Amino acid sequence: MLKEYMNKKIKIIAVVLAVLLFLSLGYIIYERIVMWNQQKDVSIFQSGAQLGYEQAVSQLFQQAQSCQQVPIFVNNQTINIIAVECLASQASE
Repeated sequence: MLKEYMNKKIKIIAVVLAVLLFLSLGYIIYERIVMWNQQKDVSIFQSGAQLGYEQAVSQLFQQAQSCQQVPIFVNNQTINIIAVECLASQASE
């Protein structure tokens, strides 16, 4: 009788431990998937920001080469840029 009770108790403990192990593994896998998705989103965002910076600098470069002032606005400040080559050619004229 006591042996049957102990075997039943061990089986219940084993089932509870198996369920807890399954839940823990599920939670760990879920967290890894969420972390992976977040890292992927950050990587996509950073790639897009880098491309935007490159395009903005490229446009500034092209506009400055046209020998016209190019205004740049940062916060509440404005600065005008122009290619040095344009200034040198205007000075020699």
